[in-house]
Amino acid sequence: MQTPTELAAAYRSQGRKLTPQRQLLFQLMHGNDKHPTAESLFAEATAQMPGISLRTVYQTLNELAEMGELQFIDIGGGATRFDPNLDDHHHVVCVDCGQIRDVHVNGTAALKPVGIEDFTINDVGVVFQGVCSTCEKSRAKSHKTAHAKSPAQQAKISK
Repeated sequence: MQTPTELAAAYRSQGRKLTPQRQLLFQLMHGNDKHPTAESLFAEATAQMPGISLRTVYQTLNELAEMGELQFIDIGGGATRFDPNLDDHHHVVCVDCGQIRDVHVNGTAALKPVGIEDFTINDVGVVFQGVCSTCEKSRAKSHKTAHAKSPAQQAKISK
């Protein structure tokens, strides 16, 4: 994704309306590696500029995608995420907290699915699913806490 200043110039050159709200969104998306949803970006923008509308957020994100400045990510499970990283990369997703991170995988362009000869592949996207270290530690702590209870406490809980 271009810098916020470059995006402002690109917006103007395409005859698009440049507003302070859009400029804020350019800043919030530039270098953003959190893969935000429109709603989470709206919450962050509202904290800095009360009164910005969710519609403006969606419209700006769609326009940035049309301009080739960010991509939509659909990893299943609900809301579309937005990614300003246009480099060749893939994603890893925590199944507990939903955190998404960029990962680089060598050789994905050579992947050839079997049994779909009547289908043309345009792009290959890989999504790894697992548990992040924070959630893994939380799981381990919960597991230890459950085992630390006396048999009487555990019996009481299971009733």
